Amino acid sequence: MKILVAEDDLICSRILQKNIENWGYKAVLARSGQAAWEALQDEELRLSILDWIMPGMDGVEVCRKIRRRKKYKYTYIILLSAKDRKQDIIAGLSSGADDYMTKPVNFLELRARLQTGKRVIDLEDKLLVIQNQLKDIASRDSLTKIWNRAEISKFLSEELERGQREKKPTGVILLDVDYFKKINDFYGHAIGDQALLQVVCRLKRKIRKSDKIGRYGGDEIIIILPNCGLTEIKRVGERLRLSVGKRSIRTELDSVPVTVSAGCATSELPGTASADKLIKIADSVLLKAKGLGRNCVVVAGQELEPLGERKNV
Repeated sequence: MKILVAEDDLICSRILQKNIENWGYKAVLARSGQAAWEALQDEELRLSILDWIMPGMDGVEVCRKIRRRKKYKYTYIILLSAKDRKQDIIAGLSSGADDYMTKPVNFLELRARLQTGKRVIDLEDKLLVIQNQLKDIASRDSLTKIWNRAEISKFLSEELERGQREKKPTGVILLDVDYFKKINDFYGHAIGDQALLQVVCRLKRKIRKSDKIGRYGGDEIIIILPNCGLTEIKRVGERLRLSVGKRSIRTELDSVPVTVSAGCATSELPGTASADKLIKIADSVLLKAKGLGRNCVVVAGQELEPLGERKNV
């Protein structure tokens, strides 16, 4: 672990460096408050020893600046000072320091306090990992592990905004597993779940890393395609349809024939400024694909040219 040592006295700085490195840490030296602040832009510097009195910006001001920033991981700060009055210690801790030591430094005590700081940083990192895991779990569909409706809708809104800024179209494909209720009724819900999982796996293999896939509801799957216009979305929709229906899905009980119908829309169409409106258009052409006999793809604005087999399965 790297430790920032911000101390304007060269001798004190070198003594601190020598001891810190003997304890197995790597010391990063700064001789002024400004230099300390610049060094702290490195997110690997999570432990800091700041002298109160430094040229320009003092240690207390550096503490305040560290605590005001939002996007960085937590930095544990030990403030050093020759001031030992209670009001000075209170002022130092109130500025955002985690610990306060008076000079001359007792190095055994400093080592123990650095170990405490390291434990705090390690706990902070573990909590962040857990928080991210919980956020990911809350954002995903429990069965398929793809994004849930709320999260995929948020991604679409963000992608539409970016597309508008960059003047690039955003495509949406809404897919529905044909006769999914019949699959559940005939084979049982466990087999239906396995079939849906296999459909998702096949779809994921045929999309780009930049695309996003989510479960919109029931057996409806939605795919967001950045920088995808009407011409390209035709090919993508047909490729996805074929990837699902080219062979039956094997389950623990039987091989189940499965096909999908798809409705495609892009932000090139009028009235697609919001995510809800774009999805509504994709859903309307998905209904047309079902009306044409399912197992086909219909592109909004080109409804007279459905792609696929257009027959019952």
